[in-house]
Amino acid sequence: MKNLYNALQLKQLYILRSLGYNYSDITPYKEDEISLQLPQNIQELRKLVSKCHLCELSKYRKNVVFGEGNTNAKILFVGEAPGGSEDESGKPFVGRSGDMLDKIITNVINISKEDIFITNIVKCHPPKNREPNSIEAHTCLPFLYRQIELIKPKIVVALGGTAYHYLTGDETKMSKIRGIAIEKDDYTIVPTYHPSYLLRNPSHKHEAWEDFKKIKQLYDALPQ
Repeated sequence: MKNLYNALQLKQLYILRSLGYNYSDITPYKEDEISLQLPQNIQELRKLVSKCHLCELSKYRKNVVFGEGNTNAKILFVGEAPGGSEDESGKPFVGRSGDMLDKIITNVINISKEDIFITNIVKCHPPKNREPNSIEAHTCLPFLYRQIELIKPKIVVALGGTAYHYLTGDETKMSKIRGIAIEKDDYTIVPTYHPSYLLRNPSHKHEAWEDFKKIKQLYDALPQ
């Protein structure tokens, strides 16, 4: 844009000179530099995300659901998207699915919710609880990656196939990949079923329980 603007300005100056005008001390057009860097502080990142209007989901939300928990957590849980209850409260994983996740974390990993951080692939509630589309997910992913960079977890639990897919790019079905530890950068990704899926398919609770036992083993092996 600025190259086009400068070219048009130069053309106009040549025309004026051909008509006998003199000119001097012309200051070239200069756009203000815009920083594309995301904040290096989790609270500043939260403020930025709370004002985001980069995708269509911002039109339908009541609250941005940034995530919450221990910003120095060793375990970070990533779901798909906020539901209706989360949109109302601005908090992730409330309601029945949140209660189930709390029980699993407490009873299997044997840590409290205050020791973890939990968020989603997208931070706004998709209409009618639909799955976020690829544009929405990829628009929001830089925020999630910066959360991971700032929190520095050692274990990232992908809750459900959508979370796993966007964290890894892998489209393997959850039934085939669940419970397998995948090394990535400075942390380990462990995919398992989303609590809402378990509420609809209680026969898979045993498998999820086994996945969380593996997560506990990974957690117990971390330097304390």
